[in-house]
Amino acid sequence: MVEFLTSYPRTISFFDGLKGKVRINNKGGLEQLSLVVKKNVDELLKIFSKEGFTKVKFEHKVPTQIGNGLSLKLKKPWEMHVRLYDMKKGLVAIQAEVEVSRDYLQHLFCQRTPVLYEMESLLQKHKIEYKIWNDRINKYIHSVFDSYKVKLATPNLPVFAWKPMIFVIATVSSLYLWKYLITI
Repeated sequence: MVEFLTSYPRTISFFDGLKGKVRINNKGGLEQLSLVVKKNVDELLKIFSKEGFTKVKFEHKVPTQIGNGLSLKLKKPWEMHVRLYDMKKGLVAIQAEVEVSRDYLQHLFCQRTPVLYEMESLLQKHKIEYKIWNDRINKYIHSVFDSYKVKLATPNLPVFAWKPMIFVIATVSSLYLWKYLITI
């Protein structure tokens, strides 16, 4: 298993000249920043699909979220989860985070972290203009001075794929049910 290493903006400035820091909440998580684009959602979905993202079937949806989230498998056990949000006036906000893949039981209780630079490079690759938005302050970010170094450690316990577990449980349950029925 591989740990996940990334960077995330720490000291930032806004277009009005004010400086600030991206906060870390009491659970040790970083404040979520968004990449805002003026692009059609269907075009964005096509681009994400070309890059290997797939639709997420089960997720906790946020009120302004557009459609289903998207996920991209990274090195085992990690995946990137992306959500698109409607910001009105033809603008779409993109938020991404890295977490243990939904294929594993540990997804339910493992650490996750927002990512920004990975999404920036994808948008730059496809020549999509964007701005970084800080929702807490309600302003666009002008520049980033330095960044946090973020390290997601692999889970302490080996990751368990839950789909095969369901098959095993169903098989064992069927055998016990069959045994019960023939002894009646």
